[in-house]
Amino acid sequence: MSLSMYKVSAPVFVRGLNVMAGLLRKAQAHAEETGKVPETLLSARLADDMLPLAAQVQRASDTSKLSIERLSGIAAPKFPDNEASFEQLQQRIANTIAYIESVGEEHFANSETREVALSFGSFRPTFTGESYLLTFALPNFYFHVVTLHDILRNQGVKIGKIDYLGPYEG
Repeated sequence: MSLSMYKVSAPVFVRGLNVMAGLLRKAQAHAEETGKVPETLLSARLADDMLPLAAQVQRASDTSKLSIERLSGIAAPKFPDNEASFEQLQQRIANTIAYIESVGEEHFANSETREVALSFGSFRPTFTGESYLLTFALPNFYFHVVTLHDILRNQGVKIGKIDYLGPYEG
């Protein structure tokens, strides 16, 4: 059985977003148990020149939904990047998952050869759909998932590798 572009994108993004949701639940519980102000966690960074925790969730959301849009041609919802609480970040994750799950596998037909052109300032690469997904979108998405994990670890939240890997769904 061969892997389809759908199978290596939509379910992978949903799983990663669910991992983020689980990490955020643990972070919220940690804040409640320790009396830590939630805003302290939401604005925490690993380094001064890195984005804060809330932005890691926003970027993972954007990367996943825009990847699905670029591969399927189905427009993704736009979110304003204004989440300021655990609840709002959880809602963004839920909204992102709802969009991804609404795009059927049939919309990914021939997406491996679809041209994907990006434009971020002077960074203007062009990919095939397959190359975009495997060499740009998925690595970028998981960068933000692991950075969220690492920020929480750095802030004393009791999480480990198994929390990052998430539950096995064999």
